[in-house]
Amino acid sequence: MHDIEMLAVWFSSVITGVILTMLIPRIVSESRGSEITQDACERIPAHQGVHKREGSIILTGKEHTSHRLGHDTYKEDSMKPVRLFTLLLGLLLTGTASASAEILALINYESKANQPVRREGIAIMDIDPQSTDFGKILMEIPLPSDLVAHHIFFNRDRTKAYVTALGKSVLHVIDLTRFPYRFRGIDVSDCQVGEDLVMSEDNKTWYLTCMGSSTVIMGDARTDKPIKTVGTTDPAVAMILYPHGIAIHNGIDRVLVSSTVKPDISDQGDSGTVLEASTGKLLSTHKIGSKPAPTKSAPVEIMFSPNANPPVVHITNLMEGTLWAGVWNPERKSFSFYQVDDFGLRQQGMPLEMLYNTKGDRLFVTTAKPGFVNVYDNSDPKQPKFLKTIAAAAGAHHTLLSPDERYLFVQNSLLNLEGLSDGSITVIDLKQDKILGSIDTLKTQGYNPNCIMLLPNHFQKGGLRTSLVVK
Repeated sequence: MHDIEMLAVWFSSVITGVILTMLIPRIVSESRGSEITQDACERIPAHQGVHKREGSIILTGKEHTSHRLGHDTYKEDSMKPVRLFTLLLGLLLTGTASASAEILALINYESKANQPVRREGIAIMDIDPQSTDFGKILMEIPLPSDLVAHHIFFNRDRTKAYVTALGKSVLHVIDLTRFPYRFRGIDVSDCQVGEDLVMSEDNKTWYLTCMGSSTVIMGDARTDKPIKTVGTTDPAVAMILYPHGIAIHNGIDRVLVSSTVKPDISDQGDSGTVLEASTGKLLSTHKIGSKPAPTKSAPVEIMFSPNANPPVVHITNLMEGTLWAGVWNPERKSFSFYQVDDFGLRQQGMPLEMLYNTKGDRLFVTTAKPGFVNVYDNSDPKQPKFLKTIAAAAGAHHTLLSPDERYLFVQNSLLNLEGLSDGSITVIDLKQDKILGSIDTLKTQGYNPNCIMLLPNHFQKGGLRTSLVVK
């Protein structure tokens, strides 16, 4: 929250403080002199780092009722500290409102390859460059060390977070409306090497790609139980092979998945497959690559461009180093695919993730090697126009925009691979068009971040810290 927004928060907080200053003495007076005293406050340490704890969050103060006041003069004198208390409360609310400006991120991490003891977890970190807690881990959710947690995805209303795993046939879900957060496993025995997940627009069905078993699992998002396993039944019509990326558009009843690589990287795919979203029926498979088959292009991520009409998908080709588009034809009810950019022309390789701004007129694409963000004018999704590159670090992977879209955060690590896992988070100020620096909290402690997502606030307006106050 910046500039005008900060001024609005300050103004509203001051007004609130003034109103409380006027009302609370009257309330206290009518209660015939209840005196509030502050008992010792209970404090819970907050994480500064994974092993190092620093700082605290005030959870509760206790209220006691004093003896009744017998003299009016004593009542009047007692109002003075109450008025002071009320004024301080107003100021406290100002600080609480300012806390709503915090930018908190969910970051799952794992030990770097050279660490003697392997560890995994999900960190909640303050990534707001203007915060005094910038770069600090506020809390942590430990994970099994052999899970190899990979990506974090949200349902449509962001009340749940789903965590995919490369190491086990399990999908975890976190209820983001309950605190402390609870990590619950969903058995997906037909899934090996779980990768990406998308949610239907009605928030009722999820689709999980399984790169190791070459399947897509459909699940009931209300009960979080698998309902269907989709695999290749007729290769002559369509096939699912090493699926990774997945995108959904319920308006045209279509799901698209990419064919990336065999988990041991001994083989690479070169296609995208179209499914009927409502049934999971395989409809068609299309070559995504510029060279003759087998191109080994390894399409990795696929996303529908926001607000595009007709619908348009963008696809990153991991091994070929290109960006592709697929345009929906309403009359034929099919997609046509073509290349729109070649990262090799800018000495970049291994394009990975894509991110759009809210309006949809900007597209950000990361390249892991050597580590950049490519910015496109996406006013015409059929042909994104390259604007510039921004340096990140080796393994540039997932990206995140701050709520006001001023800051872009880049998580720099790819599968713990040597030379592609810097371990930092690059912070870019898009408004000033400059790199502010990097968050090295996990890196310096021997960990690599694997994914970064903005933590939704389903608690009080004051933010996560305020939601922890026990009343």
